[in-house]
Amino acid sequence: MDKLERQAAQQDDDPTAASRKKDHIELALRSQVQAAETDPRFYYEPLLAAHPPKPGGLRPIPFLGKTLRVPVWVSSMTGGTDWARTINHNLARACHDFGMGMGLGSCRPLLFSDETLKDFDVREVLGDTLPLYANLGVAQVEQLIESNETFRLSDLTKKLKADGLIIHVNPLQEWMQPEGDRFKKPPIETIKTVLEKTDIRLIVKEVGQGMGRESLKALFQLPLQAVDFAASGGTNFSKLELLRSNKTKQELFAQLAQVGHTAEEMVEMSNEIAADLGDKMECRQVIISGGISNFLDGYYLINKLKLPCAYGQASAFLKHARGPYEELHEYVAAQVQGLELANAFLKIK
Repeated sequence: MDKLERQAAQQDDDPTAASRKKDHIELALRSQVQAAETDPRFYYEPLLAAHPPKPGGLRPIPFLGKTLRVPVWVSSMTGGTDWARTINHNLARACHDFGMGMGLGSCRPLLFSDETLKDFDVREVLGDTLPLYANLGVAQVEQLIESNETFRLSDLTKKLKADGLIIHVNPLQEWMQPEGDRFKKPPIETIKTVLEKTDIRLIVKEVGQGMGRESLKALFQLPLQAVDFAASGGTNFSKLELLRSNKTKQELFAQLAQVGHTAEEMVEMSNEIAADLGDKMECRQVIISGGISNFLDGYYLINKLKLPCAYGQASAFLKHARGPYEELHEYVAAQVQGLELANAFLKIK
């Protein structure tokens, strides 16, 4: 067989060769990457690993007393409507299928009524082997302490079969919200009281602006299960509530709603705090959330933080959770595949 015959035979073995080469020619100019567009966070190491095996190439991660198959935490955002029920159950199903942890949206409606329980009741969908946490604002927790009704916190976690409770701390959001609550005590005191009066496992988070060094340091010295950054860069609930307010308030407080800390800044602060505190650091798990738009952001940050962690997303998952489950499944599968590729071929600078 001469050279031309061998080439023809090889092309016959690959029926897509001609069309693929045509695609390459047509797309080459559109695929040019300028130097300024190259992601500066990573070393790309194409020689040191094979492609990730199927079904996956990620190691299981001990987290919150259970095991995640991927280092991702899904935070839902809503409850109380049929639409919310679809979202929460789709998210729980995705967590089950891919091995992710889940935090519920605010469970305030369940403190005194089970009318909307079906919206939040996702444990059977999620399964028992993955972490599930209920969620309340620190204002509601403060009110329960004041009325000597902390038993309702335990009742809430039991009815949801949740592993614990997330307390979200949101002073600026409450101030911007037209019908917002006012804190009578510093949130750190409320959190300490819950730890003293109950045996509930706690996670503490902000709501889209993050936390500064002193707040992080105070939390890391408490026996919490984790600190959730909820950093600036994602959904900013203070800004959201301000947009619901009157025009005068919007003009006065617009700049205040912009304050906060990015997830990368909080990673750096947390590493420094961990080094400073040493054995005094009681909480050593973190959910890195806020402004994480894709798997590359998540991969970068969980590798920069020197503590056991997962990265969290809310709105990115929410966008795909409102319709048929297949759409969400496809999105999450792509994110997990991206993580596997990053794990195989990218090193953090």
